[in-house]
Amino acid sequence: MLRVPRHKFVPAQFWHEAYDDHPLPIAEEQTISQPFIIAIALQALGLTGTESVLEVGTGSGYQTALLSLLARQVHSIERHAVLASTAEIALRDLQLNNVKITIGDGSRGWPEFAPYDGILVSAAAPTLPRSLVDQLADGGRMVIPVGSPEVQQLELLRKAAGSTTSEVIEGCRFVPLIGAEGF
Repeated sequence: MLRVPRHKFVPAQFWHEAYDDHPLPIAEEQTISQPFIIAIALQALGLTGTESVLEVGTGSGYQTALLSLLARQVHSIERHAVLASTAEIALRDLQLNNVKITIGDGSRGWPEFAPYDGILVSAAAPTLPRSLVDQLADGGRMVIPVGSPEVQQLELLRKAAGSTTSEVIEGCRFVPLIGAEGF
């Protein structure tokens, strides 16, 4: 986290808060997540640097940048074109070139590049999206907030031999996952 300048991913009026441990507003009524929660999610993925990862919810691109330093390839899907474009510029400025971003319904994932060794979802789903579970490689991990718009739990899903197990990591509160398999 010390290698990625968080202030490059927040609006200028929030630069003075960029390194505080709380979420901040970004465009499209979205937020950049609290660094503590991002760190927990990244740690839970257990990346070694050889993985192909799907990120659902590019947002500002900050978490995408962190993933790019921890994985071989990052595929990130964002539903807001403005956020995707801004994130691409910030990532390019930092010369992080192992990221592909597309615009679409993140609740359905990005099947073209599946299976993924890790999936990190940055918006809360009412239940585990089947499409994302299906795109997770055998031996893969997914970190996703699940629950109602008001109360959620960050969950770690592991897939092995075609079946999945899940454990709660932490209570949390994320923006809702909007899409066919979200809210």
